[in-house]
Amino acid sequence: MMNVSLDKKVIVISGGTKGVGKQLALQCAADGAYVIISGRDEASATGIVSAARNTPGSIEFKKTDLHSVDSIRNLFAYVAEKYNKLDGFVNYAGITPAASLTECSEALFDDVFDIDIKAAFFCCQEAVKLMQKSGGGSIILVGSTHHTRGNKDRTAYACAKGALYTLSNHIGKHYAEDKIRCNYLVMGWTPTDGELALRKSQGMSEQELRKEAAKAIPMGRMTETSDIVPAMVYLLSDISSMVTATEFKVNGGELI
Repeated sequence: MMNVSLDKKVIVISGGTKGVGKQLALQCAADGAYVIISGRDEASATGIVSAARNTPGSIEFKKTDLHSVDSIRNLFAYVAEKYNKLDGFVNYAGITPAASLTECSEALFDDVFDIDIKAAFFCCQEAVKLMQKSGGGSIILVGSTHHTRGNKDRTAYACAKGALYTLSNHIGKHYAEDKIRCNYLVMGWTPTDGELALRKSQGMSEQELRKEAAKAIPMGRMTETSDIVPAMVYLLSDISSMVTATEFKVNGGELI
């Protein structure tokens, strides 16, 4: 049986201070990778960095404002200066506010598109340029089952995730010649910090959320972080060297 190794790979994770991004960072470090997590939550990042101190790899935090293209470029410039290569980039950062087409304000629309597609676009721009110089790599854009149509109350989010899907296929097709892979990982209905906070604001407890999700998802339960992280590690590893431009679903058969 082949071992999935990330030994000495340099991996950047946007939004790596929370949820799946946090657990992925810890797993990558445990597998020997040098991980750079970006975000604005320094308190959370401090705990993650500390938790990885005795792993074969490492985690470091680079404070980044994804609303700023200059801040994004500074993140990747730091990686280039310190490591002179990039093996993996995971775009986990995203926001999921609820609003229908007829309710969506300009401010909410701009917030969603600034983080969910504009920031991802410019992160990918920098990641591709660095990977071209260092011989290739793997990009994972974390998507959603909302990306083809979306629930009625997630219009802007669905549109942004649809654009992210197009970006993933574009990179996967046009940069394969540089040994750069890009896959769109469809993360199913997951009890992330953001999802739980949204449902709480709507008067729904985690237990109630899980019951509702279990009825809607064919596999009968929510997608957990422990389902998603191994799939991401696979896509970051050399074992998946011929996997690119895919819609890689980890969602229990959920369709929206």
